[in-house]
Amino acid sequence: MATKTPKFKAFVSEPMGDKDIAAVDGINDELGLKLAAKGFDKAYILLGQFLLLKQDSAVFQRWLKGTYGASPSQAQQCASCLKEWCYAFL
Repeated sequence: MATKTPKFKAFVSEPMGDKDIAAVDGINDELGLKLAAKGFDKAYILLGQFLLLKQDSAVFQRWLKGTYGASPSQAQQCASCLKEWCYAFL
């Protein structure tokens, strides 16, 4: 993976708590609104989907791109961010 963004580092550096969906690296305002409209308004809910997909980054990225129109870059950043968070806290 390329260098980690400040948003990535901030997200994986602490427990998730009640963070907004936009706190996840790779989720910009536009994608965040699409996700929130379907009930994915909090980072922990998106993490739940990632866990349901057995932490399989490729499957999660296909789901995010196919269902919400995420770009390949956004999907990769988001999956990497959630995976790294899992390594740190689960």
